[in-house]
Amino acid sequence: MLLAIDVGNTNTVLGIFNKDKLEQSWRVKTDPRDTADELWLQYSALVTGFDITGVAICSTVPAVLREIRKLLDDHFQDVKTTIIEPGVKTGVPLLVDNPKEIGADRIVNSLAAFTLYGADGPSIVVDFGTSTNLDVVSPKGEFLGGALAPGIEISVDALAARAAQLRKVELVKPRSVIGKNTVEALQSGTIFGFAGQVDGLVNRIIDELADLYPDSGDVCVIATGGLAPLVLGISEMIEFHEPDLTLIGLRLVHERN
Repeated sequence: MLLAIDVGNTNTVLGIFNKDKLEQSWRVKTDPRDTADELWLQYSALVTGFDITGVAICSTVPAVLREIRKLLDDHFQDVKTTIIEPGVKTGVPLLVDNPKEIGADRIVNSLAAFTLYGADGPSIVVDFGTSTNLDVVSPKGEFLGGALAPGIEISVDALAARAAQLRKVELVKPRSVIGKNTVEALQSGTIFGFAGQVDGLVNRIIDELADLYPDSGDVCVIATGGLAPLVLGISEMIEFHEPDLTLIGLRLVHERN
């Protein structure tokens, strides 16, 4: 079985694949101060009972990736391991100014989106995490670039910290766009505001893709990330929700290597 580990700035997602089927997944907080021993205690408790024959990892937190390398040396010496980094075969051409700048999660998301949804045209992956990433994939599976914006929780935290009379609120859809109190007004601005931001960016990207690929099919828009459920059903442009997109991409890259 394959253990896939996606280390994000806020959360780490782990999944167990039996061939191409995701058997189990977990979401835990990411702490860059964790040591290899602490990570092993946490991860081993989750995967007990599974016969791990391979490990695939992507990380946007260098400190955690360093400790995971130590964990692999100590506990997975005889297991085939794939870490998404320069030199690893991903099958995703990076058509950007500096490919080394592109986060590993964006690369595997692009591969998974093209594999699952990209048969007829370009794809846009909207990853709702610490930041909101919009990644654009060509009809040939090439990573074209994208847009990055502050994430939903970061924005709410910043507003509460800088505005004396405003505070953090539960992130749920309010009863109307016109908030009747401070809590509803904050919820409206956050939920509907971020959905509108995503829709606006997606529409602009689609216009550019139409010029680049005039003969391609419709653009497919896929949402992923821990905060994606907040805007599902509110965003007018998101067509599909794939919460395990990054894990699927990790499996695909591991198979290629």
